[in-house]
Amino acid sequence: MVQILHDKDANISDLNGKTVAVIGYGSQGSAQALCMRDSGVNVIIGSIKDASFEQAINDGFEVMNISDAAEKADVIHILLPDEFHGPVYENDIKQHLEAGKVLSCSHGFNVVYKQIVPPEDVDVIMVAPKSPATEERKAYLAGFGVPGLIAIKQNPSGKAKKIALAMAKAMGFTKAGCLECTFEQETYEDLFGEQNILCGGTVDLMIAGFEVLTEAGYPPEMAYFECVHELKLIVDLIYEGGIQKMNAVISNTAEWGEYDNGPRIITPDVKERMRESLKRIENGEFAKKWLEESKNGAPNLLAKRKALGEHLLETTGKRIRDMFEGK
Repeated sequence: MVQILHDKDANISDLNGKTVAVIGYGSQGSAQALCMRDSGVNVIIGSIKDASFEQAINDGFEVMNISDAAEKADVIHILLPDEFHGPVYENDIKQHLEAGKVLSCSHGFNVVYKQIVPPEDVDVIMVAPKSPATEERKAYLAGFGVPGLIAIKQNPSGKAKKIALAMAKAMGFTKAGCLECTFEQETYEDLFGEQNILCGGTVDLMIAGFEVLTEAGYPPEMAYFECVHELKLIVDLIYEGGIQKMNAVISNTAEWGEYDNGPRIITPDVKERMRESLKRIENGEFAKKWLEESKNGAPNLLAKRKALGEHLLETTGKRIRDMFEGK
């Protein structure tokens, strides 16, 4: 069983006298930095000179280039996109790591796939919200928090877990519940969920259903409502009370269709393809492919992004959402 940690298990005072450098001030960087600062943690920002640099200044932070922030900090918390961790670490962070410092992140990708290989005398931790940044900040401001994860990869100081828990508490994660895991567990499960359920699986299922209906001559607007719009309503019910709560709300006809037709669509071979996906994640095949794509300027990613934007499902959805907003 995974251990679930709460406020009583953490003490923000374990960060007293320490400076946390948040590297990157995007959606997660800004949300996490603001929450920690509001909890009394001394936070500085390391960023390139872009709009986020200026935003961090406007939000009242001490902002500097990444190398200077890494040199000044006791805890270096990297919140850049995955594909930039390795190069930034090599160019701006590595030379400032010394015994007693802590290297931190919110996703284990680069440590697990050895794009970052920290020195052995440095604590290496992960503190990760299980939530988009907007919801994380919203929950904190409401006096609560979102669930989170902590993981300890290296602990030469003997204090790595205390630091991770202090950061988690400062961001409100221990109010909701913080799970302790390993870097590998977080990385593999996160990638698996994104690719097979949350993003890849769900998006492809919606597109396939939309195309079947429209190709059969049904109006795209109705197909959008059935295959995309109503999905949020169903997921909200499951989020609130599980699948049984959802089944208690929908009609008996819909529930019978779930049992009768669902297994005809999600057949046993889907689980086998999911197992193959998990193997590609665990053996590093997916990471290698993505990092090569990124280094080449991400041409396939950009082409697929453009094609999706032009798909009838997306153009129809925009019209319907504009209608709801009175445009």
